[in-house]
Amino acid sequence: MVSTTTPTIEGHRIIEYKQIVFGEVITGINFIKDFGASFRNFFGGRSQGYEEELINARGQAIYEMEQRAIYIGANAVVGVDVDYEVLGADNGMMMVTACGTAVVVE
Repeated sequence: MVSTTTPTIEGHRIIEYKQIVFGEVITGINFIKDFGASFRNFFGGRSQGYEEELINARGQAIYEMEQRAIYIGANAVVGVDVDYEVLGADNGMMMVTACGTAVVVE
């Protein structure tokens, strides 16, 4: 499965456009990560816990999008876009959404 942010895949011809496919992941940020991030926010530096959570959620969202594309008979996804949102009353949830156009390429 090839997933790309571009509208085409170099060296391949799109022979069929299927439909837009999505992958969504909503994950909670736990207390330990919040506690550690509050120190980094105060003293400066990167929050490894949040970064790992973001990397995992993004990977899961892209994987889910690709699986939905495979389910409808596509072998690639073009025009991929990944969005991030913070949710919840205390901003304790993170949503990552990946979407693109499922296509069949030669």
